[in-house]
Amino acid sequence: MSKVKSYFQKLFHSKPANNDKSSKPVLYTFGLSVWSAVPELAVQELGLEVDKKIINVVEGENFSPEFLKINPKGTLPTLVHNGKAYTSSTDVTRHLVEIASKKITPAHTDLIAKIHEDKYDPNFILLTARNEEELKKAAEGFPTTFVSNRQNALGKYSSSPEGAAFKGFYAEKLESNGGVLKVYKGEAPSADFFTLSTNHWQNVVGYLQNDLPAILPESGFIGGTEPGEDDFHVGAWLARVTWVCGGDKEDEGYKALVKELKGDVHPKIITYWKAWSARPSWKKVYEETLH
Repeated sequence: MSKVKSYFQKLFHSKPANNDKSSKPVLYTFGLSVWSAVPELAVQELGLEVDKKIINVVEGENFSPEFLKINPKGTLPTLVHNGKAYTSSTDVTRHLVEIASKKITPAHTDLIAKIHEDKYDPNFILLTARNEEELKKAAEGFPTTFVSNRQNALGKYSSSPEGAAFKGFYAEKLESNGGVLKVYKGEAPSADFFTLSTNHWQNVVGYLQNDLPAILPESGFIGGTEPGEDDFHVGAWLARVTWVCGGDKEDEGYKALVKELKGDVHPKIITYWKAWSARPSWKKVYEETLH
């Protein structure tokens, strides 16, 4: 968790980009957002120019009424281009692929939909606790800071005059986020959270052991010799899981997966990891660390 804390400290004071009236796509992003890495990789691989606006999710800026007017789901990434907002990593990245002059292998809809299923959610693994030891680490570390900041932001924005229009959104988030915070603080039973966390990791490990090797090629990328649209999603997901397991961005970072797999990493995953870690786009997006 020290890597998480270190990176969090750098990002906590990130400053939003200046707002100009450029006709370029405006990408709302944040360096700790796993799904924001999907369009970030696409931008690099496709040679696109975008204006970036930093929305600090660690401070709950994505819950501000101002941002909810752009994306009512309060999620990153978000893209605004030619007067239209794209509010999921799938839609954001697809639009970037469509407007790029460089053509790549298009997405397999079923593949992307599967990796975005809740049971494989790469955000939740950052917050999981499967036993008392993991709960203690979460309670003393970044997960509690993150969830506490979210709860404070939700409380502030929900009570503001501007937040009245999003009453339902805030009520749901305050309840769900607050429930996790109570577990961390020892104010709610932890047994159900342990079970939920254990099941979630089992799903993630199952994907790594079975589903992911089934879709990966023997060499290169799903999209061919260069990354295709699918690869942006799969690469970002794999980076987050590896990071939480303690891995780094380098060509042997995948070895951290052994901890959860309790065995060897599939050769296809190793080959895929090495293909990504050698790309300039990967080195740029994960310049400091995986996330």
